[in-house]
Formats: sequence, C-alpha cells, structure tokens
Amino acid sequence: MTVAAFTFYFFALTTMTGGLMTVISRNPVHSVLWLILSFLSSAGLFVLLGAEFVAMLLIIVYVGAVAVLFLFVVMMLDIDFAELKAEMSRYMPLALLIGAVILMQLGMALGVWSFSDVAQANIAAPKGDAQNTAALGLLIYDKYIILFQLAGLILLVAMIGAIVLTLRHRVDIKRQNVMQQMHRDPAKAMELKDMKPGQGL
Repeated sequence: MTVAAFTFYFFALTTMTGGLMTVISRNPVHSVLWLILSFLSSAGLFVLLGAEFVAMLLIIVYVGAVAVLFLFVVMMLDIDFAELKAEMSRYMPLALLIGAVILMQLGMALGVWSFSDVAQANIAAPKGDAQNTAALGLLIYDKYIILFQLAGLILLVAMIGAIVLTLRHRVDIKRQNVMQQMHRDPAKAMELKDMKPGQGL
C-alpha cells in the first residue's frame, strides 16, 4: 500500500467516524467536537485531490467559524436534551426506515460505479495557466455569481437566526426602547431653570 492510499483510507475512516459520532454522541458539545474532526479529515481528502484552496477554506470557514458558532449556541441555549431525546425516540422507527432506504440507494449507486480515465486525469486540474485558486475565483465570480450571492444571503439569515435564538429578555435588566425615545415629549423630558448669577441650586 502506498503512502497516498494509506493517507486516503486514514482520512476517509476518520471522516466517517467523526460523522457517526456526531450523530450518536450523548453530549452535544462532544458532537460538535466530532464534527470538527470530520471537517478536518475532509480537508485532508481535499488536499489529496489537489484542491488546496478548498481544503483551507473548509478549515477556516467551517472549523474556525461555523463549528465554533455551533458550540457557543449549544452552550448558551441551555436546552433540556433529555426531554428532546425523549421526543426524538418516538420517531426512531421512521428514521431507521429512511436510513435503510438511503443505504439501499447508495448500494445501488455503488454497484454501477465506474471510473473514467479522463475524469481521473482532469480532477482538480488547473484551467489553462491559472492555478486552483485563480480558476475557482474566475468560476465563482463569473459563471456562478448569482448562486454565490444567494449563499451569502442564506448565511446572513442563519446568523440573524442564531442571534434571535440566543437573545433573552429579562425583566430586571434595563434595555433601550428606541420607539419610546423617539416619541417622547421634549416639554416633559426637560425643564429649564432660570438661574441668577451667584445663586446656587
């Protein structure tokens, strides 16, 4: 077995193990940590494919931002996971049925899988004289600019949703009421005093 084949099987095994442990872990914090391991292993697979930019992007965006955001949201929401898992156990038979159907579909797809020599030769190959990063930039900002902007909009909505979920209003904390400030009466809010020279308050 060559070094490249050993590295591929190692990253593939850790990716599948991380994904499985993300789903079956009892502690949600541990699930996020397993998810980070799965992201890092996927980045290693991208490096083996020759897509170094996508690998670094996966680490920076998903591991450095999204996974950490998940971790903080899970820790701040203070959800009763025991009650949530009790509700999820009712739908376990349906979930197992859907999982079995998906595994059957994957088996049918892998049964007719065939490798193309042309595709293997062109995988992650630079287009012309441009490197991977330049070619990807030309593709995203030229051909798929609308989809790229829509993806950014979806991420913006997800960020706003995370802020709304973690925002808690408590009665004992004073908060700024913008509408009350805008509709206040200046005559009632201020009182002018005519102070004479030498007179104290």
